[in-house]
Amino acid sequence: MAEYKIGFVGAGNMGSAMMHGILAAGLCEKSEMIASCHSETTKDRVQKDLGITVSLDNRMASSAKVVFLAVKPYQLMEVVDEIKEAVTEDTLLISIVAGKTLQQLGELFGQDVAIIRSMPNTPAMVGEAMSAICANEKVSDKQLTEAKALFESFGQVEVVSENLMDVVTGVSGSSPAFIYMVIEAMADAAVLEGMQRPAAYKFASQAVLGAAKMVLSTGQHPGALKDAVTSPGGTTIAGVAALEEHGLRSTMIEGVRAAVEKSRDMTK
Repeated sequence: MAEYKIGFVGAGNMGSAMMHGILAAGLCEKSEMIASCHSETTKDRVQKDLGITVSLDNRMASSAKVVFLAVKPYQLMEVVDEIKEAVTEDTLLISIVAGKTLQQLGELFGQDVAIIRSMPNTPAMVGEAMSAICANEKVSDKQLTEAKALFESFGQVEVVSENLMDVVTGVSGSSPAFIYMVIEAMADAAVLEGMQRPAAYKFASQAVLGAAKMVLSTGQHPGALKDAVTSPGGTTIAGVAALEEHGLRSTMIEGVRAAVEKSRDMTK
């Protein structure tokens, strides 16, 4: 039996955020979690922040019962060579490596390994991730349920078919960057009209947060919520008309589609 319950191969910002959520939810004791990283600086930071065991040896982290593969795509082959022997049929391997399919991961680690492919996003750092997961045929129902609980500890999760993972990358994986640009632009407009920048960022950010919560909480179509606040001849409809004139919606569509296409290219 593995000494550790959960291991993270890679302890960057995303991995650290996920570890924090899992520990905060009580799904794993600090003594049951291990992570590996490539530098003493990261090792010291993660050990101080989370109080878990951190090693510079990837093989130690990959010996856990559940192993999160949380490295950059360009690091994958080097890491595989290090940890392949430690990942066995008893391991549940959860990959957050962008652009790597279940088939590709199976070819690297062995077709008998239970593998889950996932796409979380950076709001995991504040417990508000939107994650998607899909599994190969070796993953049991129990393992899939356990994996969902782990992802729910730092946000929301949905099980999707693998052919939608590239779409997930565009609509949630990459899109926080698009929304940061929207917030920045809204704040710039407020500053142009005389507001101090800290206040402008707060007003814009809370408006985006509140609008998103309205969509999720009410279940109403975003268009219906928009219609409810666009009074005839009012300020909001004037703003909507200006945004339509400059192609806000078509620009956002193309931005998401560009991210989806790039994700597809990465799997080839």
